[in-house]
Order: sequence, then structure tokens, then C-alpha cells
Amino acid sequence: MRKAITLMLTAGLAVAGTAVQATPEDSSQAPGYYRMPLGDFMITALSDGTVDLPMHNLLHLDAAEVHQRLAKDYLESPLETSLNGFLIDTGDKQVLVDTGAGSMFGPTLGKLPQHLQAAGYQTNDIDVILITHMHPDHVGGLVRDGERLYPNAKVYVHRDDANYWLDEAHLNAAPEGQKDFFRGAMAALQPYQESGQLSSFTGVTEILPGFVAHPTVGHTPGHSGYHVSSAEQTMVFWGDVIHVAAIQFADPEVTIDFDTDSAVAKTVRQGVFSSVAKEGYWAAGAHLSFPGIGHLATRDKGYRWIPANYTTQFK
Repeated sequence: MRKAITLMLTAGLAVAGTAVQATPEDSSQAPGYYRMPLGDFMITALSDGTVDLPMHNLLHLDAAEVHQRLAKDYLESPLETSLNGFLIDTGDKQVLVDTGAGSMFGPTLGKLPQHLQAAGYQTNDIDVILITHMHPDHVGGLVRDGERLYPNAKVYVHRDDANYWLDEAHLNAAPEGQKDFFRGAMAALQPYQESGQLSSFTGVTEILPGFVAHPTVGHTPGHSGYHVSSAEQTMVFWGDVIHVAAIQFADPEVTIDFDTDSAVAKTVRQGVFSSVAKEGYWAAGAHLSFPGIGHLATRDKGYRWIPANYTTQFK
């Protein structure tokens, strides 16, 4: 009997191994979503994909120093950089933080809608979209072929970001290399503006019960984070407060070309990091390695990122 059981187990493992075996040519990942509870809410991180960015040219740091610091974490530049969005299911509302790049950043991004569907949701299910800022990699996913991809959603954005990125005068005055940022924002937001689904805010604003916008300007004129709280737990969705974890956690003073005002962005980053670490909040970052959720702890003159412990137990 024992021999028969052993043979059955061996055969079963062999069959199972055959069923899941990947070939060396198979370069696909599993669907990019990750769930975790936050109090009575359910958070689902959604990968929009990754994009290679030349951080040695983008960070305001000597290129050789960038390469050296990345190498300490077994990384290199161009750096494969995650782009994450986040769904918060309150039970009554489905709230999306940022929408990914859509078709605006090439074929390695734009995967958030299919990962949303893999996680069990449809774009029609989304009630509210909270935009951290209006760079194309965060708002491009609002539309598909010029049409609203989230027809039932009300979209919230800081007034200063809307006034800046949707203004033709700012587009015309921008350097040629930056004009596509304005065009992308206009293409993504105008269908919602025309349908009356775009709403703006200023200052610290409660969008929904448990959802509070906190302006974190600098990266863009109206860049905002969102503090989401349930049952005494809080997660801070901080958008583009940081781009390169391997460098900017240890040295928050390092800034990047993407910032509208690097000096302000640096000060804001230091303040956000200090608050998140002191309060023990969860943090969710758009450009941290997927799923981009964790805690911060102080270390020397900077911070240490503590990724969320993988969980399958939703209590």
C-alpha cells in the first residue's frame, strides 16, 4: 500500500511538473495584480508593466555615481522601472489611484486594464479615479482610441495640475521636448472634462469617507498623495514622490529631471518619508518594484524600505 501511494505521488508530481513547465523562450509573467487588506478595505496593486529609464542621465547625480549606487543593489541603468496603479475596494465603491500609461509609452506599458480584469473587475466597475498627477504614464490609461475607458468614473485631480497641463498657453510655451506631456494630459482628460466627470480640488480635501487628498507639489504643480484609512490602518498612495528606490530612499535629496520644481519636490519627499516612517503608515508607490507596497524605517540620514510581507490570509 505504501509503495502504491509513493508511486501515485511520484506520478502526480511528474504530471504536475509537465503541466507547468515553461520553455526557455517563454518570457511572460503571471497577471500583475496583488491583493492585501487595509482594515475593512481590500487593496489590489495593479501592474501597468515596466519601462527602461536611463537613470544615469535623469537623476541629478554624477552618472558614474548613479551606476555605482545601482550596482550595489545588483541593478544597472537603463533601469527597468515599474509603473503601478492601485484599486481600493471599500465594498460600496471601487476607487482607482492612477490609470497607467495606456498607449502613450510604448508596448511594455499599458497593461493595467487587463490586470484589472484578471483581478475580477471591469473598467465599468470603477466609481472614482484619483489622479496623483497628470504625467502621461499616470493618466494615459484613462482613454482608449480617444474614448473614456472608465465611463462610470468621476475623476479627481488637483486644480493646479489641471490648470497647468490642460492649458494651451502652457503647451505653446513649453520646450519642444516637453510638449508631448501636455498633449498626453489633454488627450486623456478632455473626454472626462467634456462629460462633466472631471472634478478638481485644492488643499487637504476629503474626497470620500476615508479618502483624503494631500497636495505634495513639486514633481508637478498639483502633485497629490492620497491617505486612505480604514479600521485604524492608513495607506499613503504617494505617486511620484520617488522614482529610484535603490538611490532615493538612502539619499532623499537626489532629484530627477521629471520634476517641475526639483527643490520643492526634494523637500516634499523628505516630509512624506518622515511622516510615513514616524506614523507607521503603509505606503504605495507608483515606481517602486511591483507591487510597490511597504513601510519605511529611518536609517542613518535616509530611510530603509520594508516591502509588504506576502500574504494569502485576508482576515
